[in-house]
Amino acid sequence: MVRIKKVALLLFSVLGILLVATGCGQKDQDKTVKVGISSADAPIWKVVQKQVKKDHIKLKVVEFNDYNQPNTALSQGEVDINSFQHQFFLDAWNKAHHSDIVSIGVTMIQPMAIYSHKLKSLTAIKPGAKVALPNDASNEARALQLLESAGLIRLSPAKDNLPTPKNVRENKLNLKFNVLDAAQTAHSLNDVDFAVVNGNVARSAKLTAKDRIYIEKVSKKSKPWINIIAVQKKNKDNATYKKIVKAYQTEAVLKAVKKLYGPQSVAAWKIKL
Repeated sequence: MVRIKKVALLLFSVLGILLVATGCGQKDQDKTVKVGISSADAPIWKVVQKQVKKDHIKLKVVEFNDYNQPNTALSQGEVDINSFQHQFFLDAWNKAHHSDIVSIGVTMIQPMAIYSHKLKSLTAIKPGAKVALPNDASNEARALQLLESAGLIRLSPAKDNLPTPKNVRENKLNLKFNVLDAAQTAHSLNDVDFAVVNGNVARSAKLTAKDRIYIEKVSKKSKPWINIIAVQKKNKDNATYKKIVKAYQTEAVLKAVKKLYGPQSVAAWKIKL
């Protein structure tokens, strides 16, 4: 009887060791991935974090407050992937910094909009009004095209489809352009008459629909402004990173995006432009 108890005890001990070893092995399989994002998008990436747990991916979110740091961090290996920019911004960044960052999947289109603390409509804009625009080439071009679609200016054709203030051929209201870092456009509203602001920047600054007097319409022209998940080129086929893209492109994440940014947000993976 004593011998049987000893054998049973031994078996339970071995089973316990195996369970612990299996648990450790499972834990060791978890892959940690650092993603650089705009701080405004943090609630969205909390959902993605939950989505990738089933794939044994531990997603660590690194937040940035401007548009320069995320690509620098990615190029230097401080983060593994990032998600904050559209394709035009990335193309301009790669050209200016001789980097080789590439897209591995689309996320959302966050419509850019005109905001004001002083005006209630486009018709209230007076001659000589001051307008804040993002100063990076891609977002500045997008802002100018938005002003054109709002009927405030007319642009002449631009090389590489990236207009600058030099391409403004008609400016009947003699608008005065103040170019700022994209992250600062929303904070300039007390100093200008209106500003053209990116969606995530508007969210960070707690701007609401009440502050908005015009919003970008999503069309075929919007394709360059689709937001993406990006990696260093050498990692473009990384299976783990692709699982994160797949986890982003879900209804749970879309629900979080619309809750955060409003119904105007568009899931890029669901549309054809």
